[in-house]
Amino acid sequence: MPTSGPIPPNPVSAAAVPRYDLRPGLPDVSAFPIRSWLGATRRVLASARPEIFGAGDPQGRLELRAALADYLGRTRGVITTPDRIVITSGFYQSVQLLSGLLRARGVTAVAMEDPGHNVYRELIQRTGLITPALAVNGHGARVETLTREIGAVIVTPSHQYPTGVPLHPQRCHLLCEWARSTGGLVMEDDYDGEFRYDRQPVGALQGLSPGHVVYCGTASKTLGPALRLAWMALPPDLVSPVVQAKRETDLHTESLGQLVLADLIATRAYDRHIRAARLRYRRRRELLLEQLAAFPAFTPHGVPAGLHTLVTFPTEGLSEDKLLAECATRGIALRGLTELYHRPTAGTPGLLVGFAAAAQHSYPLALDALLSVLADTAL
Repeated sequence: MPTSGPIPPNPVSAAAVPRYDLRPGLPDVSAFPIRSWLGATRRVLASARPEIFGAGDPQGRLELRAALADYLGRTRGVITTPDRIVITSGFYQSVQLLSGLLRARGVTAVAMEDPGHNVYRELIQRTGLITPALAVNGHGARVETLTREIGAVIVTPSHQYPTGVPLHPQRCHLLCEWARSTGGLVMEDDYDGEFRYDRQPVGALQGLSPGHVVYCGTASKTLGPALRLAWMALPPDLVSPVVQAKRETDLHTESLGQLVLADLIATRAYDRHIRAARLRYRRRRELLLEQLAAFPAFTPHGVPAGLHTLVTFPTEGLSEDKLLAECATRGIALRGLTELYHRPTAGTPGLLVGFAAAAQHSYPLALDALLSVLADTAL
């Protein structure tokens, strides 16, 4: 099942890991905090009651929900309580649960950013909902175009995927006003909100309107997608139906990982890991921008944040397809921009260059390989 947050292109098996991994939306899993995870696991097992090995709560372990309520409040400005949090196995499942609930309530349309999540767009369409395009410009999603006929919207306000721009504060307030006046639901995908490099991370949209915004977060970008741990902070009226939908979907998310993550959060080991990752990724992004400066035809976009940088180029003489094909030939895995548009043939070409996925020692080599392609292509 796909991970929370933006999905990398062409998922590969362990036997086919790319030589140079520049895929967006993936963390450096070689930096997983093994020692901290082992220590937390020992503490959890040493004090565990037998019931943790039995059937779990479909809402998620209370220990993790309580830890998240505190953590999200102090780091993301989320206003919630443990009883309003539901643990899922990823943003994919969160979208799946909410889409089914929305359809059962008579919603027919869920607006999605354009460009935006094509995997989630297809998932929502499979549930029978339509997905009107919500155009994105330099100030984020154009939320002023939302109408009463649209029942819900999915946005990435802290760091729009894939353009990298944050949602302008005025538009944040407009979006919340739309939700309050129409009864619409806002789904906030905070897929990489912890990673802002030039200032403190932008606070979550949910803090402006907790009764109308579903905040969705994940451990897949901070720790690793293999953990299958994500969460939703819900308006009160959605908790019971979402928990019931979770129960009917897969009963519950596994318990031991929840307890270990709760321990990491409570002991602030999770905070320390994120701070170290933030410093490491900031340096990698700076190196990417420094080297791109030698290629004026290629323009980076977005605020200093996240796990990827969008790079665009003039269409005259340059082709996204050819660039991607040449990268693939040389063992470089990254992603093109056009496939993320609702109408790919009308989209602006570009490359999504992930600077987090590669291991520390291999990132400079991956970057050199990419720049070699850009140099050859530009010539």
